[in-house]
Amino acid sequence: MNRHDFLKGIDLAETRDEQLSFLQKTILHGTPSVFKDREGDYFDFRNRIAHFFQWKLGVNLGYHEVFIVGSAKLGFSPHKGSVFNFDSDVDVAIVNEQLFDKYHEAISLYQYDIEAAKVTISRRENEMYREFLMYFAKGWMRPDKLPLAFQMKIGKDDWFEFFRSISYDHSEVGNYKVNAGLYKSFKYLETYLAQMANGIRVNRS
Repeated sequence: MNRHDFLKGIDLAETRDEQLSFLQKTILHGTPSVFKDREGDYFDFRNRIAHFFQWKLGVNLGYHEVFIVGSAKLGFSPHKGSVFNFDSDVDVAIVNEQLFDKYHEAISLYQYDIEAAKVTISRRENEMYREFLMYFAKGWMRPDKLPLAFQMKIGKDDWFEFFRSISYDHSEVGNYKVNAGLYKSFKYLETYLAQMANGIRVNRS
């Protein structure tokens, strides 16, 4: 599928159910463009991510809850119109309520510490944290957006270091930077994708 066909599919999806079905089929289903003709490597890549969080945090996370989305999945950026290339990032979506709740619990304690002035953060860190909370309110999170002052057993560093360790030819995905977002459930991931599709429609109208 090329960008023209993708945009046409979005335009033809008149109801929310039709829209979600199209997005599930094109973004969540199938082998990503970055793994074209390498289905086995895609399985190994997903399994690598799942096993890390199983080992690190003891959560029940399966490979089938790890997805590649965005231009690395489609082969192009629906927003920019650019083709996926070595300057592009590989965006991963992890969908697991247990892992999400692990971070949620620690973030809740961190918020209480901020309010009690037990920790202080710089203006820049506060901006990052506010950006993080914007995602969090929508049912997903980017742990790499947490402030440097975020010190806890489940930390920003573990997340950042792991995804850095599988970037730039250090994993099956190849010579790309790997980023990831964590979603509480498929409902929140699908809502995010639907909002993305609506944004594309608005920008083209």
